[in-house]
Amino acid sequence: MPAQAYEVRLRPAARRQLERLERAVQLRLIGAMAGLAEEPRPAGVKALQGLPGLLRLRVGSYRVLYQVHDDRLLVLVLTLGHRRDVYRQR
Repeated sequence: MPAQAYEVRLRPAARRQLERLERAVQLRLIGAMAGLAEEPRPAGVKALQGLPGLLRLRVGSYRVLYQVHDDRLLVLVLTLGHRRDVYRQR
């Protein structure tokens, strides 16, 4: 029996950030976030120091910062963007 999939939700700010990116980048990020539904902590994901519970997914030069709520089977994307900008927003 396969494990139950997580729901991936974007905060409104993350959705706006995604919409401002080029279409090709949007598609890469959407694909990476869709993968989080099956495996919310894939290889290569790191916890951010100083921000408990916050994980970082690398997608080329872009980053997706998110939280996993195992009790609700939820992946909540807080922010995303180019690596030079994404950490300043926190």
